[in-house]
Amino acid sequence: MATATVLVLTLLGALFLLTPAWLKALLTLLLIAAAYEWARLCGMQPLLYGLSTGIVFFLAPHDAAWFLIAAAFWVVVAPLWLAFGVAPAQKRMLALAGIVVLVPAGLAVLVLPAQLVLGVLALTWIADTAAYFVGIRYGRHKLAPSISPGKSREGALGGLAAVLVYAVAVSAAWQQAHWLLVLCAAAVLGVLSIVGDLFESAAKRQAAVKDSGALLPGHGGILDRIDSATSTLPIAAALAPWIIGK
Repeated sequence: MATATVLVLTLLGALFLLTPAWLKALLTLLLIAAAYEWARLCGMQPLLYGLSTGIVFFLAPHDAAWFLIAAAFWVVVAPLWLAFGVAPAQKRMLALAGIVVLVPAGLAVLVLPAQLVLGVLALTWIADTAAYFVGIRYGRHKLAPSISPGKSREGALGGLAAVLVYAVAVSAAWQQAHWLLVLCAAAVLGVLSIVGDLFESAAKRQAAVKDSGALLPGHGGILDRIDSATSTLPIAAALAPWIIGK
């Protein structure tokens, strides 16, 4: 509980109080730590891979192309990859995937308004929490037993239902966007939050580890906490121009 509280307070302070330059510096450190963990999952040298990913992020232009690449990965590549299985022999592909997983998510935090970043993160938390409790109560059919045995189809549907309720509440209070666009975007993000979670779980399973790391006491590693955000934040950045007219 203490770790979660510190994480939330740190996030709020970073989003709303830091200048863009300091926020980018903090995100660079976060991505280096996350990439360090990803390297352990794909057999790369952790420090070299972490620093290389941090440099790519720090030097990357805030360009929409990154978000389109992320959209192609999460909408097409990752689901196909999950369907055919993430195998230990695919470590080089996983190493390349790590760049696509981490860099666009970090860039999305920089280009999106702080309120929207917080809103997307809240969506992932709501989806995950609702899926957990609905799954415990009503879960009968496994969603992806070979990847994450604890997840159920009923839980996933419960999470998506909670996301749609959240979207209705947001659209009622947010006058900048049409409610139907917000609802559709929330549905897409809700589905992709599941894909992001499953993809990291598949990467951990092929590496035969339970957690991506041990940096966060009682919470595993950085990747364990941002798995759904890596898939939802860049897609939100890609959809933002159509939703809020920017």
